[in-house]
Amino acid sequence: MEYLNNPINYLDPMDIYRTLNPVTAEYIIFSKAHGMLTKITYILSHETSLKGLFRYPKLEIVLFIVSLVMYLVTLLGNNTLILITIRDSRLHTPVYLFLGNISFMDICYTSASIPTLLVNLLSSQKMIVFSGCALQMYLSLAMGSTECVLLAVMAYDRYVAICNPLRYSIIMQAGLCAQMASVSWDTGCLTALLETSFALQVPLCGNLIDHFTCEILAVLKLACTSSLLMDMIMLVISMLLLPIPVLLIFISYVFILSPMLRISSAEGRNKAFSTCGAHLTVVILYHGAALSMYLKPSSSNSREIDKIISLLYGVLTPMLNPIIYSLRNREVRDAVKKLLGKIRLYQTHENL
Repeated sequence: MEYLNNPINYLDPMDIYRTLNPVTAEYIIFSKAHGMLTKITYILSHETSLKGLFRYPKLEIVLFIVSLVMYLVTLLGNNTLILITIRDSRLHTPVYLFLGNISFMDICYTSASIPTLLVNLLSSQKMIVFSGCALQMYLSLAMGSTECVLLAVMAYDRYVAICNPLRYSIIMQAGLCAQMASVSWDTGCLTALLETSFALQVPLCGNLIDHFTCEILAVLKLACTSSLLMDMIMLVISMLLLPIPVLLIFISYVFILSPMLRISSAEGRNKAFSTCGAHLTVVILYHGAALSMYLKPSSSNSREIDKIISLLYGVLTPMLNPIIYSLRNREVRDAVKKLLGKIRLYQTHENL
């Protein structure tokens, strides 16, 4: 046991936590900064431990293989979608601008957490540095929040395309589309910055995170005391970014359904159903997992289930997004075939 001298006695425990940081050290802190004399034990460390699947360690090899395959498919699919959106002039439309943004978000989202997850699944010591944990938390929140807003923006795009087809090019001009994408990014990044900055100020008792990654809810479970301010921030932001976008998407599709059924040509109706069906599928997958994570009552018995949901939310949805949007979308399939044809032609010239 090591006793702190009298001047440090009057510092905030969080200041001590940020200032004194040996690799492994335990301090007994008597806090007077908040008008109380309470003995608090802090584990001060440069590194944080990730618990992972301690109950089922044999599953970690299987999880490593599955996660690696899914991550590689995610990178391939989303990079391909971005590439064809840039190169094919037929895809220079608002819906593919938004899809390209979502693909970029999915690449950033998975790359923020999956490489660390893969390394830790093969390691006996599942560690992450504090700065890496903070960056991982911020990027995950920023990309996830931005996608929530952008999915609502895409629902509005579908509403204009189907309900006002003659005015679509006038309403959805490049400037407006860029502004809507920018607002989505700004909203997601600013709310993530607010959540992360407040979460990092919460005093933590321990450094073992019961999760695969530095997920904010798992980190906040280490808090020494509950913070009403942090709870209110999380609740307000979760309400703004989850139920409200879902409600806007629902309202958009209520207005879309009747005109879509009245489309006379089979080709036009199939095209409308394919784009709207793909968007709704992604919305259900994405928001279903997010709502189950952030707006359900916490329970100690559901921690393993929470981890699986988080993994599906963080890996499965980004992997499926480009697949869902391309399976029933003839324009995307044709653009991919055209790109593959150019690659084969280039390889043939190289071999001659």
